[in-house]
Amino acid sequence: MQLKQSQRQQVKLRLGLSGASGFGKTKSALLLAYGMTQDWNKIAVIDTENSSASLYSDLGNYNVLDLKAPYSPERYIQAIELCEKSEIEVIIIDSASHEWNGTGGCLDIHEKLGGRFQDWANVTPRHQAFINKILQSTCHVITTTRRKMDYSLDIGSNGKTQVVKHGTKEITRDGFEYELTINFELVNENHLAKASKDRTGLFMNKPEFVITSATGQLILEWCNSGATLKQNYQNTFTGGSRFTKEDILNKISTSNTIAELLVTYKQYPEYQEELKNEYEARKSFLIKLSNPQNFSKNGKYN
Repeated sequence: MQLKQSQRQQVKLRLGLSGASGFGKTKSALLLAYGMTQDWNKIAVIDTENSSASLYSDLGNYNVLDLKAPYSPERYIQAIELCEKSEIEVIIIDSASHEWNGTGGCLDIHEKLGGRFQDWANVTPRHQAFINKILQSTCHVITTTRRKMDYSLDIGSNGKTQVVKHGTKEITRDGFEYELTINFELVNENHLAKASKDRTGLFMNKPEFVITSATGQLILEWCNSGATLKQNYQNTFTGGSRFTKEDILNKISTSNTIAELLVTYKQYPEYQEELKNEYEARKSFLIKLSNPQNFSKNGKYN
């Protein structure tokens, strides 16, 4: 045994997207993936939604693997392994819900075994193997899951049984969300998203927003900011290469979006206080730049 100082390494993303039908799970997942790769050929969709992923083929030439029933954990695992062997960078599993409650999925397997409590001893290891494959994959993995209204039968103050709504619930086994790095819930048909879990600290307790490719870029920067990159950025005393103050000022002045500016801010914590005024000035400029009212009719900035 040996104690060592904790140190975050570069990581592969495990991201979940959940929402009702029509809320934009597939398109949001594709935009996230493109933001991370900047190459549609490096993206693969494991599609269990009747080829719905192909509806967005106008976005780019990404890869699609149509997975038909039975939706057993083993078939999902085989599909993930095929993507890995094909040197895919981001795998989108659209949707993971079928592995749980689809034809040939875990609930179906349990019922065919007899539906008894003891039959879960045969089903749970198979489901866990699917979860483990996602967690151990050499690719970034984005999963989508459907949501449905959750109800319970409770005894009211009058002693009568009543149906109580508890909001929406993901259609997958309880606890799946806790295995993920980030879990976004799409809350309406306008594709607004909020983070229900966020280990990155980038999105938790933030206002609802629309997922774009810039969101994927921001997440990729977080994934890559492990020990190796930190040494490159902050190698002050070892004689190695190091970004100077002038380098950071140049990155601030050339940031074209708030998200890009935030990435720079988080990458160089040793300059956050010293260059606070420069960050705030660039942020204010970008905010003004995004407002059409700040432009005259000839296209010049007021």
